[in-house]
Amino acid sequence: MSDKTKLLRQDIMKDYCIRKYNDSDYNNVRDIFANGMREHIPAAYKEALKHPRNVLMFTLFFCLLFIISKSFILVITAVTLLLVFIQQGASYLYTSYIQMVLMSDLLDIRKVYMDSERSCFWVAECYGNIIATAAAAPTEIESEVELKRLSVRRAFRGRGIAKALCRTVIGFAKQKGYKSVILEVSFPQYDACKLYNGLGFVKAEEFIFPTALGKLCQLKVMKYRYNIPSNSG
Repeated sequence: MSDKTKLLRQDIMKDYCIRKYNDSDYNNVRDIFANGMREHIPAAYKEALKHPRNVLMFTLFFCLLFIISKSFILVITAVTLLLVFIQQGASYLYTSYIQMVLMSDLLDIRKVYMDSERSCFWVAECYGNIIATAAAAPTEIESEVELKRLSVRRAFRGRGIAKALCRTVIGFAKQKGYKSVILEVSFPQYDACKLYNGLGFVKAEEFIFPTALGKLCQLKVMKYRYNIPSNSG
């Protein structure tokens, strides 16, 4: 870790600020999002391997293969290939999602988030460095806004920045007259789920990512909702 990063980490609690997106933030925003998503690949791979359904399926497959072939070498080879396939599958799920986002709402951030009063994009900045992002975008339901693109650089996590960004989005939702804030998060993101629960979000729905690889990896997506009190100013 560089001396500059250590200095930023020491002073982050008193010296970071949350502000609206500027065009000069473009590359940093896309980089923070992409790197943050890539960090989930190892955890998704481990979850796929230990899911009870997959464990049972793999065990039956290997037992059957050994009974038919009577070859430990063939079974070991099959295990290796399957592990590689699942790892590559988990990687593909996330990298394809990253590319989709970079070519959709993060391709023209100003147009998507800043040109309308009903949406917004924020960054957290410390000593001129962009260290975190968050966005708010309306959904198909007029009274509902979605919290999106929440990501904090690894070196600056655990310092309340994500919580501050979430509260910024909630404040924006109240100001614009929205009745609820929703978000989606993939499992396992334990720290993120703990954060949302602590802020008053409630899990409203969960589903398996609706693709063949999503089902194989058992990639669970959870939808959270925060209902804004009707007496909020």
